[in-house]
Amino acid sequence: MQALFIGQTYIDVTFLADRMPTGDEKTVARDYAVSFGGNTVTAAFCCAKLGVAPDLLTSLADDWLGRMFLDMAAKYAIPVHGRKVRESSLSFVIPNGTKRAIIRCRDDDYLHPFPVLNTEGCRALHLDGHQPDAALHYARAMRAAGVLTSLDGGTVRANSMELLEFIDVAVCGEDFGRQLGITAEALLDLLKSKGVRIGGVTQGERGMIWYDETGTVTRQPPLAVPASDIVDTSGAGDVFHGAYLASKLTRPDLPWAAHFDFARGASAFKIRRLGNEAGLPTREDVADMHARFGAP
Repeated sequence: MQALFIGQTYIDVTFLADRMPTGDEKTVARDYAVSFGGNTVTAAFCCAKLGVAPDLLTSLADDWLGRMFLDMAAKYAIPVHGRKVRESSLSFVIPNGTKRAIIRCRDDDYLHPFPVLNTEGCRALHLDGHQPDAALHYARAMRAAGVLTSLDGGTVRANSMELLEFIDVAVCGEDFGRQLGITAEALLDLLKSKGVRIGGVTQGERGMIWYDETGTVTRQPPLAVPASDIVDTSGAGDVFHGAYLASKLTRPDLPWAAHFDFARGASAFKIRRLGNEAGLPTREDVADMHARFGAP
């Protein structure tokens, strides 16, 4: 096991439509994509595409969507440790410029306790707060073993504050701070107070504000992708997480500024593609994004 990612599986149906029908109407979408979804799940697939296939502890139903997901994971050589639910979860994603609307159909009523895995050799743990019992168990164990722990803090969950006590790298969305009623800068201070070594707050088209190994706060702007090139921003944050972990695991001696710089190139690639799978970059794709849209 190189790394362990823990989350919730979705099957994403992403479509481009000029308008949403109401009442007794029909319309035809301009384009669509069907792919794996879920924060940590998408990050795992990105990490695998970039050369490090993590183990994935995630929800899994014994239905045709669940079997389709297992086929997707096998394509990327991702070992799946399924935690059984009755039915697969779905997301319907509607991109709109730099925004996106999402309708989720989620089953997170786990039928069994989380599995206890052999984590020998594991070098990183990535969480998004789903499966809170499993997340806390493995965060404690990995922190005690000196393994890098990472959190996608998209929203505040029931055990977020407790979980942060065992996290080395936390990159949160602005909604995390809004839910707590604090600014992005105050959220960075909160992360520091919890002992998080590397902390960041993503701010969409404004990039990310973050602090490094020394505690120094800086702003990382996004690559300058023209608005006309943006197709689908959904999943860009998940790709960001998967990419910085792939960078850290393959180039451990580099500073976190380099890992996050690599990750913003990966996100730039994602937003120019429809759906999560089409938006997974190779290392060559990341280099191309920096060459085309980076600072002169």
